[in-house]
Amino acid sequence: MKKYLILLIASMLLSLTRTGAAEMTKEPDSAYIFAYASLKNGGRNGLHFAWSIDRKKWHAIGPEYSYVRCDYGTWGAQKRMLTPFLFYGPDSLWHAVWSVNETDGVVVHVTSKDLVYWRRQSYPILMQKENCLLPALSFDKEHGKFIVEWKSTNGGADATYYRSSTLDFKNYTPPEPVAKATFDNRHTLRLENGEENGTVHKVSWNVIKGLLQAQQQAAYEQELWSEKTADDGIRFASLKPVDVEVQIDVENKKKISDLLMGVFFEDINYAADGGLYAELVQNRDFEYRLSDKKGSDTSWHSYKAWSLKGGKGTFKIDSISPLHPNNAHYAILNIEKAGTALVNAGFDGIPLKAGERYNVSLFARNLQEKARALLIRLTDEHGKLLGEARIRAIKGNWRKYEAAISVKADATKASLEIIPQEAGEIALDMISLFPEKTFKGRKNGLRADLAQTIADLHPRFVRFPGGCVAHGDGLGNMYRWQNTIGPLEARVPQRNLWNYHQTAGLGYFEYFQFCEDIGAEPVPVVPAGVPCQNSSTGGAGQQGGVPMAEMEAYIQEVLDLIEYANGDTHTVWGKKRAEAGHPKPFNLKYIGIGNEDLISDIFEERFTMIFNRVREKHPEITVIGTVGPSFEGTDYTEGWLIANKLQVPMVDEHYYQSPGWFIHNQAYYDKYDRSKAKVYLGEYAAHLPGRPSNLETALAEAIHLTSLERNGDVVSMASYAPLLAKEDHTQWKPDLIYFNNTEVKPTVSYFVQQIYGHHAGDIYLPTQIRLSNTEEAVKKRLAISVVRDTKSRDAIVKIVNLLPVSTRVALNLEPLGNISTDALKISLAGNPEDEALRPKSTPIAVTKNFKDELPAYSFTVLRFKIVD
Repeated sequence: MKKYLILLIASMLLSLTRTGAAEMTKEPDSAYIFAYASLKNGGRNGLHFAWSIDRKKWHAIGPEYSYVRCDYGTWGAQKRMLTPFLFYGPDSLWHAVWSVNETDGVVVHVTSKDLVYWRRQSYPILMQKENCLLPALSFDKEHGKFIVEWKSTNGGADATYYRSSTLDFKNYTPPEPVAKATFDNRHTLRLENGEENGTVHKVSWNVIKGLLQAQQQAAYEQELWSEKTADDGIRFASLKPVDVEVQIDVENKKKISDLLMGVFFEDINYAADGGLYAELVQNRDFEYRLSDKKGSDTSWHSYKAWSLKGGKGTFKIDSISPLHPNNAHYAILNIEKAGTALVNAGFDGIPLKAGERYNVSLFARNLQEKARALLIRLTDEHGKLLGEARIRAIKGNWRKYEAAISVKADATKASLEIIPQEAGEIALDMISLFPEKTFKGRKNGLRADLAQTIADLHPRFVRFPGGCVAHGDGLGNMYRWQNTIGPLEARVPQRNLWNYHQTAGLGYFEYFQFCEDIGAEPVPVVPAGVPCQNSSTGGAGQQGGVPMAEMEAYIQEVLDLIEYANGDTHTVWGKKRAEAGHPKPFNLKYIGIGNEDLISDIFEERFTMIFNRVREKHPEITVIGTVGPSFEGTDYTEGWLIANKLQVPMVDEHYYQSPGWFIHNQAYYDKYDRSKAKVYLGEYAAHLPGRPSNLETALAEAIHLTSLERNGDVVSMASYAPLLAKEDHTQWKPDLIYFNNTEVKPTVSYFVQQIYGHHAGDIYLPTQIRLSNTEEAVKKRLAISVVRDTKSRDAIVKIVNLLPVSTRVALNLEPLGNISTDALKISLAGNPEDEALRPKSTPIAVTKNFKDELPAYSFTVLRFKIVD
C-alpha cells in the first residue's frame, strides 16, 4: 500500500504541473475556483470546478470531474443539474442550489465543508404550478436568514422573479415576486472545452489542493479497479509459478457468523411469475394493464396471452360484477356454437412432462339458467391432444372448480384450452394450471427444479421480496405485505417496478414457507415509509414519503407483519397465518427496513419512527437498516450516521463493482468498528464490461468472500444479486441462475456461492502467508481463508488464485491437531472467460505437511477432518 501511496502523490504532482501549477513560482495563499455544470449529457454530469491564479487562465479539474451529482427524479429522464449556484455561508458551509429541469417548481439544496464531500440533498418545492430557473442564494445578515431567488417563465416567454427565505433549508416562506434578480452573480467563462456559466469564488489554496487531490485519487483508483485478466499477459509477462507457504494460527481464532451465506430473491427478470412461482397460466386474473409497462407495449393488457380458437363466439373483458374487488377484471365468453376454445399460451408456452399430473382450477359464473360444462384440454404447439378433463354442472354465481389432467407426452410450448360444451355466456376468472409436483408438494407452490437449485446453495437465510420491488415505484407501488396473503383471488396484483406484472401469487406466506422448507432464516424487507428515489410517479425528488398523518397506520402494518410471522393463533394475524395452513410460528428474527434509499430528511424521519416502534414492541427482532446503493458517497456516510445515532443493530450494504475493485479492496472491512452495527452485504456482484458471468467475475467474488469470512465478526450475512433471470426476459445481468421453461442454468458464480455455502464455518483461524514473489499485484491476486465448523469439527481451507500461473502451496496442518489422512478437494478452474465451468470434487490423501500445486485462475477448497 505504501508503494501505491507514493505513486499517487507522484501522479498528483505531475497532474498539477500539467494543469498549470508550474506557472507559479511558489504556492499561493489563495486562488480562484469556478463552479459550473456542463450541459453535456443533458446536464447529468454533475458539478465541476476549474481553478485560476489570476482569473484569466483557467484550468478545468478532471477536466470535468464530478464532485456532486443531482439525485432528483428518475434515471434517464431526470438526474439533471442546471445552472448551479455556489455560495459560502456564514455557517462556514458551502451551499449549492440548482434547477432540476425546465418545468418543475423545485430546486435542489446541498451543503459541503470542503467542496469534496457533500451532505444529503433536499428538494424544496418553491412553486406549485410554475418552474424554478436560475436559482441564486444569499444571506440576510440583519434578519439572520438565507434568501433564495429564482426566475419563473410562467409557462410562457415572459419571466417573473421570485424570492423566498429560510432559516434551516427545510421550511421556506411563500414566494414573493421581485422586480429582478439582485444577487445572481454568475459568469460565463471560456474553458478548454468551450464556454461555461457558473460562479467564481476566491478560496484558500488548500481548498484547491483538496479538489485536485480528490480528483486524482478517484482517477488513480479507477485505473486500479479497471484491471482485468485480459491484460495479465502484459502485467505478468515474466511471472513464474508462485510458491506459497501457509501457517495456521489456532491461538488467535475468533468466532464468526454462521449465517454468512444466504440468498436474496427479488422479482426481477421474471423471477416470480413465469419463474419460481409454478403457475403455468399467464395473466390468469386478466389484470394485465398497459401501465405495467408504462405503455411501452400496446399488447400488454387484459387480453394478453389469451385468444379464441375454432367455432364461433366472442371474448371480452368485463368488470361489472367481479369475483373480488381486488381482481376487478374477468372474461366473458359468448359462445354461438360449441367447440370454441379460450386458449392461454402460458409464459413462452406451457412446459409439460409425460406421465405427470397437472391441477387446473378456475372460478366460473354461469350467465345462463341451464347448468354448463367445460372441457379442459392441454395441447402441444401442433394441436395434438396431451390430456383433458371435464368440469360439470357449472351454475349460479362465482364458484371455484377444480380438476386434474394427466399428460401423455412431453411438450415445451403447450397451450391450455377451455371449451364450453354448450352455447351461451359464461364468466371466467383466476384460471390456473399448476404441476402437481411442486417443490415439497406445496399447493400454490414453487417450480421444483428452480427451488431445488436455490436450496442446493445451502443458504442460511433468504432476503425477500426486494430490492427495488420492496420500496416500489412511487407511494402507490410500495410492496405492502398484507396485499400478498390470503386467498389468491383476494390478493392485490400490481405493476412490477421492473416493468411487468405481479400477481402476488408468490406472497409473504409462500416466502415464509419456502424459508422453512429449506432451513433458512426469513429476512423480509419492508419500505422505510418512502418509495424508490428513482420513482416515476408522484411528488418531487425522492417522491415524498408516506404522509405523516398515515405513518401510525403504516408502522402498525410493519408490527402486524411480525405478529403474522410469530404471533400465536389467538392473535389477529397469527390466526390468519393458521388459516393459511401454518399454525406454528415462522420464528422471524430479522426484518429489513428500507432498501438502498436516498438518505434524506424525509427518509430519516420515517425510518426513525418505524425503527423505534419495532425496537420498543419487539426487542427480540434484529432490525436491518440501509446505507444506500454504494460502498461510499453521501447515502453511505449519512446512512451510517443514522445507524450509529439510533444504535441500529445491523445495516444493509450494496455494491456492484469491477473485479479490480474486489482485488484491491480485500481489506475493506478490516477497518470497521466492531462495537457498532453489524453488516449485511445484501447485494453484490463483480461486473465486467458487457456484464458476462464467467470465471473471472466468479474468482473476484471468491476473493471477496475470503475477506468476508476473515471479517465474519462484523459481516453477519451476505447475498449475491440478482438471484434469478429468465432467458429473453432480463432487465439486469449478470445473475446467479439463468433458466427457461425447461432448463436451469447455474453460472460459475453460482458454484462459488454453493461451495462457500456447503463449506462454511463458525470459527475463523488467522494465517501467516509467505510468497516467493512479493510484488503487490501478485499478493493481491492470492487469497486464503481458513475456518472451522464446530458441528462437523472439520477444518476448511479456501484458496483463490487469480493469477495466470499455478501456485505451489505448502500448508502446515500441525496446529490443527490430529487430522484424518482422508480429505476432500474441490476445484474450480479454467480460462477467465469461461462461462460453463463446474467444480470437481476429489478425495485426497493428506499428511500434516500438505503440498499441492493449484492451477492458474482457480478456486480450491480443502476440507480436513479433525479426529481427536
